[in-house]
Amino acid sequence: MPITESRKQELIQQYRVHESDTGSPEVQIAILSEEILNLTEHLKSHRKDFSSRRGLLKMVGRRAKLMSYLKRCYHSRYLDIKKRLELRHS
Repeated sequence: MPITESRKQELIQQYRVHESDTGSPEVQIAILSEEILNLTEHLKSHRKDFSSRRGLLKMVGRRAKLMSYLKRCYHSRYLDIKKRLELRHS
C-alpha cells in the first residue's frame, strides 16, 4: 500500500536539508523507510505475496545504497538520519 501524498509531504518537511529540498538522500531514505514499514505490515498478513516481497527487498537495497552514500560523503548527516529513523545500518 503506497503512502499518501499528505504523509509524503510531512516526511519531506521533516527530513529536508534546506527550504526547497525534495530529493536529498535524507528525504529519499525517510520515504523509503515509511514504504518499507507499510509493506512489512502487508506481508505479515499475506505471506505468499512473493512479488511484493521482491519489491520490499529492492526497496531495502535502495535504502542501503543511499545510506552508504551518506556514510561515505556526509558522515554527520548519515549519523543524524540513522539516529532519527532508528536504523541499524553498519
